[in-house]
Amino acid sequence: MKKFLIGFCAMFLCVACQTPEEMDRQRQMEEMQYYDTVQVIEDVVIDEKSVPIFPKKAALTTDTAQRFSVELPMRCTVDWNNQSVVSVVPEEKIEIVRLGVGDALPDLAVENFHFKDVSVASALNKLLDGTDVSVVMDEQIVEKVSGDVASGTLSDAVDLIARIGRAYYSYDAVNAEIHLQHRAKWMIKMPRDEAIIMALVDAMHGADVRNLLINWQDKTLVFEGDAQTEREVSRIIADISSKKYMIAWDMDVYRVYPKTDNPIIWMNLLPAFGKNNIKMSIPGVVGRALVVGPEINTKTLQEFLAMQSNVVLISQGTFSIPNGWQSRFDIGQCSKEDRLETDLIIGATGKYGDYGGYQKIDAKIVLTTQYGELTSFNIPSSVGDNYVIVGIPTHSFVTTPETLISPFAELVVFMSPRIVSIVDADSNVQSGAPLMGDALRDFLKS
Repeated sequence: MKKFLIGFCAMFLCVACQTPEEMDRQRQMEEMQYYDTVQVIEDVVIDEKSVPIFPKKAALTTDTAQRFSVELPMRCTVDWNNQSVVSVVPEEKIEIVRLGVGDALPDLAVENFHFKDVSVASALNKLLDGTDVSVVMDEQIVEKVSGDVASGTLSDAVDLIARIGRAYYSYDAVNAEIHLQHRAKWMIKMPRDEAIIMALVDAMHGADVRNLLINWQDKTLVFEGDAQTEREVSRIIADISSKKYMIAWDMDVYRVYPKTDNPIIWMNLLPAFGKNNIKMSIPGVVGRALVVGPEINTKTLQEFLAMQSNVVLISQGTFSIPNGWQSRFDIGQCSKEDRLETDLIIGATGKYGDYGGYQKIDAKIVLTTQYGELTSFNIPSSVGDNYVIVGIPTHSFVTTPETLISPFAELVVFMSPRIVSIVDADSNVQSGAPLMGDALRDFLKS
């Protein structure tokens, strides 16, 4: 005990006798020893007092920001418990307005003006000869124009020349300049009903008009394009305004893993549900489309699949089109997570009406990937029928030489078409109201 006390006192005296410089040097040595122990994980230096050092990445939008969309809750959600095969919505006006037209042109009269096989700029310069108004080419316009203006206003003549030349103009009154562009911007004042809005947006996607800015609060849509885009969108609006029907599809997309080293035995659908519930079998280049009755729905189909396989829901959603138009559903936009199949697009063209004396939905369903069309099916079906697309190998989406995925894994698509009937605006109907009972029977007979 005496020796311990003597040693402790000696150590205390040594510490107490250290100069401030010696104490700083000792602390630095301890810190150097501490930082000599570094954990390196994938080129990232980490310790308790430092921050991670990451390699520089390219300036790209993050995946989660890229996938953000206000319409996803509407597009990627299906209430299978409250689905109606036919619903009604009141007719509403759709208006398209060009933006950025500038000021009003001077109120000048034009008489006996002729132009032939000249550029738009040359025709306008000839028209404006003797005035203070000049022409500015903001974009190159290559079209040649020819025409006559017997009499009218300056605005009428400029409109005619620009329209023939597939060009757009805006007037700056302060500088007395007419600016010419090849492209323009428009606003569509959409109806209040979301079913019609989604049909309009999906039809525009089907026409490959992609740069859409949608304000869901005031129900307006802004897009840019050239004369071809304007014609296409105007035709869509006119067609929606004249149609009395829209077709919508609700869908689930599954990946199915067999529980054994054998493929799914699809013939078991017949004893499971009865032959009356399997109405048509349509082969494609890859896979097969079954037209089934309402007894085969998402719940009963999953129960059937669960007896032979493990079922994973990859994507769920809905899309709609004006009667006779086409649209598409991007699996990846509504996918639960990044999977092999997320670049798959399901395209649809459909028309509801007389089909050889029967009221049918005559649809073409096309499955495409980034490498092109995978398969397609022409499907005539009655209101209330569903589609089940089977036999699409998951290996169709594998891009590596080897994979852990079973060769018998399949993509299964369940699609449920429904009709949206557009009625006169003065009809006393609630938007989206389903037809049921006698009203539904009368609709199907008409």
